[in-house]
Amino acid sequence: MAEPIEATEATEPVERTESDLPDNWGRWGADDELGTLNLITDDVRAKAAAEVRTGRWVSLAQPITPNPMISSPFAPTTVDVSPVQQMMAHTGVGVAADLMLVTNHHARSTHIDALAHWSSDGEVYPGRPRDQAVTAGGVTFGSTTAFAAGIVTRGVLLDLAVEEPLPAGHAVTSHDFEEAEKRQGVEVRSGDALAVRFGWPADPLIADRPTPGISLDAVRWMHRRGVSLYTGDAYPALDPAGPSPLHGVALGRLAMPLIDASLLDELAALCAELARYSFMLTVAPPRVHGLTGAPVNPIATF
Repeated sequence: MAEPIEATEATEPVERTESDLPDNWGRWGADDELGTLNLITDDVRAKAAAEVRTGRWVSLAQPITPNPMISSPFAPTTVDVSPVQQMMAHTGVGVAADLMLVTNHHARSTHIDALAHWSSDGEVYPGRPRDQAVTAGGVTFGSTTAFAAGIVTRGVLLDLAVEEPLPAGHAVTSHDFEEAEKRQGVEVRSGDALAVRFGWPADPLIADRPTPGISLDAVRWMHRRGVSLYTGDAYPALDPAGPSPLHGVALGRLAMPLIDASLLDELAALCAELARYSFMLTVAPPRVHGLTGAPVNPIATF
C-alpha cells in the first residue's frame, strides 16, 4: 500500500511505496542486532575522544522523581505521574533499600529504544518473526543486549530553536538540518549521534498543539549521512495518524536506535557558550539484557 510522505518547501506531496523507503535490512547480515551502531567504528570512537578538550559536560536526560507504588505511570493526566514507581523495603538491619517499577517507554523518561521495540509486517529487523523475537518471557532478538556494554561516539547538536521554539506541527526537513550545519559550523558524519533541538517539552500531553517533528525527508538525510543514533526533545511522531518517520522508518527499517524524550536546553546553552556543536557522547544504559528499551542518561563531554 502506498504511504504519503511529507512535502518539503520545494515539492508537492507524493505517494511513496514501501520499496521507496530507506532500508538497512540485510546490510549487515541476517543475524545482526546492532543496526546503525555498526557505523560506530574504532576510528569514529577515537575521533569522539578527541572532542574532549575542556572537560565540560552536561546530561541530556530528564530528571525523574519517583512516585510511591500506589498509583500508575499512566494515571489520568489531571494528576502528576512518574515513569518510576517506588516501594521502600525495610531490611531490619539499619540499611535502607527500595524496589522500583520502571515504565521504559514513557514520555517523561529519557530512554533508548531497542530494535525489537518496533516491527514491520510482523517482523523485527533484520527479518525475524516478531513472535519469535518478542516472547512472553522476554525479548530474544534485537533487545537491549545489543548496547548493554554502552555506546560511545561523536555527537552533534543541530539546534533548530536558536531564536524560539519551532512552530506547532512544523515538519523538519533536510533543508532545516543543512541550514543548521552552516549556521553552527558543524557537519554530521558517518557514525555520529544526532541530537535535534525543537525547543518543545518532551511531553505528548500538550493539548490542542501538534508538536513539530521529523519528516521522512529528514530521515532519508540521516540515512545518507550515516547517523548511528538519534535523539530529540519533541515527542511523539509528527503525525500519529500517518507513517512514523522516526519509529517506523528510522528505528524499524534503518535499525537506528532512538533515544526518546531527551532534555536538550542545557546542551544547547553549553554549545552556544563554547561555540562548539560537536562533542563526545556517552550512552550507558543499565546492563540488563532482553528488554525493548531502558532508561538512559546520555552524557555530552567537551
